[in-house]
This record gives sequence, structure tokens and C-alpha cells, in this order.
Amino acid sequence: MASSPDESSPLDADEQTTSFNGEAHDEASASASSADTPQAASPREEPSDDDESSDKDASSEDAPSGERVDFTFRGDRLDAKLDQAAPEDLNRADFGIIKIDDEGEILFFNQYESDLSGVAPEDAVGKNFFTEIAPCTNNRLFRGRFKKGLRKDDLDATFTYTYTYRMRPTLVTIHLYRDSRGANWIMVQKF
Repeated sequence: MASSPDESSPLDADEQTTSFNGEAHDEASASASSADTPQAASPREEPSDDDESSDKDASSEDAPSGERVDFTFRGDRLDAKLDQAAPEDLNRADFGIIKIDDEGEILFFNQYESDLSGVAPEDAVGKNFFTEIAPCTNNRLFRGRFKKGLRKDDLDATFTYTYTYRMRPTLVTIHLYRDSRGANWIMVQKF
């Protein structure tokens, strides 16, 4: 993967989009490159609550085993829904859900993400997401945002990214989130 811009980039994380070569671009340069990489110039707006496509929520291991929890990729009450969801709810989601610790070790890897990446959940759990499962994310654009959110204790970032490891380039929307209990979540929605 090409070298990433340094963290002192004048663009803030919400103004950046990631192209196939892993570089950040503002909207103008992303649009200008659309002739070369039309997929990279896809709209990068964050999904609104109106655009929710029956996405479901994520959970913790000690969540109540009561009723089914349904949620959206960027829906309301995400923290409460993550707390209430059971692993079955996470696996029913139609987007990727990965739970990691502060170092990047995978604690949960849902079925959608398994299908997208070609990595079985049992093969992913216990491995480092950034270095062993998705090394294409081990850069300032992705892991850098994760670390910055941890340092500020404020991880709630959504951005467009292109997965390139073990698959053809795949444009996705990433939502990095840290819940009130200190659990870190990576949610992945394919375009």
C-alpha cells in the first residue's frame, strides 16, 4: 500500500476519502480522479438515518438473552443497543461488525465480515485486526484514526475506505466506535 499522508494533514478526518492507493484526498481531488478510478469517486456522504437498510446492532458477551436487537449502521442509541445485543443479533447484521480491544486484538468477528473478508470468525478471534487480519488498515488513515480516538477517549468516526487485502479493491464505509464500557467496534458497510 502506498505511503499515507502524515497526521498533520490540513484535511480533517471527515473531509478525507481514501482512494485505491491508500492516499487521502479532499472532495475536489477525489472528484478530479473519477475518470481514473470511478469507484473511488462514489458519494462519500455518511449514511443518514433515512438511508438505513434494515441493519442490525452489535453486542457484548454478557448481554441479556431476551428479545432480538435490530439496529442500523449509524442508528440512534447505538451504545444501548450494543449493550443489549446477543452474538446472534451481531451475526444477523447485514454489515460487518468487529469488536477489538485497545491493541487491536479481535474479540468478535461477525458472519457478514467473514463473508466479505474470506476469514472464518474462529480464525479471526484472538488475532490482531490491523496486522494479521486486515494489514491494509495498518496505516494512518485507518489505524491512526482508531489510535487518535482512543487517546482522546472519543472514538466515533465514519469514513470511506477501500479494502485491498485478500480481495479485489472493495469500497466500504467504516464506522469506528467506542462504547461507554470501553469496548471498541469496527463496523463495515460495503457500497
